[in-house]
Amino acid sequence: MQAAVLYGKEDLKVESVSVPKIEPGDLLVRVRAALTCGTDVKVFRRGYHARMIVPPALFGHELAGDIVKLGDQVEGFKPGQRVVAANSAPCGHCQYCSRNHENLCDDLLFNNGAYAEYMRIPSRIVQRNTYVIPNHVSYQDAALIEPLACVLRGLEETGVRSGDTITVIGLGPIGLMFVRLARVAGAKVIAVGRRQSQVDRALKMGADEAMVSADGFDVVSAVRKMTGGHGVDVAIEAVGIPETWEQAVRMVRRGGTVNFFGGCPNDSRVTIDTSLLHYSEITCKASFHHTPGHIRRALDSVSRGEITAEDFVNRVEPLSNLLEVMRYLMSHNGHMKTAIIP
Repeated sequence: MQAAVLYGKEDLKVESVSVPKIEPGDLLVRVRAALTCGTDVKVFRRGYHARMIVPPALFGHELAGDIVKLGDQVEGFKPGQRVVAANSAPCGHCQYCSRNHENLCDDLLFNNGAYAEYMRIPSRIVQRNTYVIPNHVSYQDAALIEPLACVLRGLEETGVRSGDTITVIGLGPIGLMFVRLARVAGAKVIAVGRRQSQVDRALKMGADEAMVSADGFDVVSAVRKMTGGHGVDVAIEAVGIPETWEQAVRMVRRGGTVNFFGGCPNDSRVTIDTSLLHYSEITCKASFHHTPGHIRRALDSVSRGEITAEDFVNRVEPLSNLLEVMRYLMSHNGHMKTAIIP
């Protein structure tokens, strides 16, 4: 089969490899759609991911497809079914799993290889994090559920409620998912992006207010002015740079909550006014990854039509063009998703 193999920093080849062999508890899935992801772009740029992928390795993790073969111990699935599989599964019995922090599992199993004609789904993911796609849901829509699950968990952990006013900083696909789902939850959304095209998309997604944060623009003062000087109830940072982490803290009201969703580069440091945190009782949180429960809820959200691929996917490319796509996305930070069709 043809598959994308990551060899190192910006070293990606689409080449002929063996179709994966499956074990008794595994599935073999024919990939019908694989979506690009900001994490994949970061991995392509850096050449690795400390937890998810060590080259040389098959690449890609957002997919939907058809079961073509299953191990003789698999139950609940059959050949021909349309399925979507998450990119990980927890062990289910470590201290973190027992405390409902399955995303922090001591033995979190990751799976890559979506940019290929076929992909092996290992037994643990088959058992705990693979789902049949409803008939009315497209492959591209279904492939959205992995990043969507991360966003759902971020909103849940941050405690966003109907009537809250929230700021979403960063309007790539993840930030736009926050905008849409916060509106579904009944919140008022102020969206902050780097380009007018991002702002326009955020307004289309349901943002109540939106602004371009150009160099020299005091975005913190602008957000506070929109809230009568008090600040927002919740600030979601979906960029992943120290500057915007610090801005997010200064945007919230007394008693407000910040979610540092965007992961900064390794060894980054931020400076935060401790008096502001203490005397304003600001809560700072961070959200990483997802759990099987959030994957199921994400599929339900897609099934209800709250999120569709039309909102996030603006290019369709064959697998042979993946290197070109990755280079383009690397030079257009925050760009929308591309659907790779093997």
